[in-house]
Amino acid sequence: MWLLRAQLALRKAQTRSMYLAKKPDYSKPNWLRISLAFGTSIFLWVMLFQQHQYDLAEYERRQESSIAKAHEMYLQTTEYKCD
Repeated sequence: MWLLRAQLALRKAQTRSMYLAKKPDYSKPNWLRISLAFGTSIFLWVMLFQQHQYDLAEYERRQESSIAKAHEMYLQTTEYKCD
């Protein structure tokens, strides 16, 4: 019997009455939530931009390194042909 009462009490606690739940008041915006949303968005865009800049610098560094290696190999092969 006590188990049934516990289940009924739990069911009542989980439901939301339309008289107790209030609708959001759009004339008074929640500036804290708005600033957190925009702040998070700006933070993510800045992090994305920084990562992109880092990736571009790494790509250019590797590109220069591979060009230098290819040029060095070319010079080594031409030395053997001249001898």
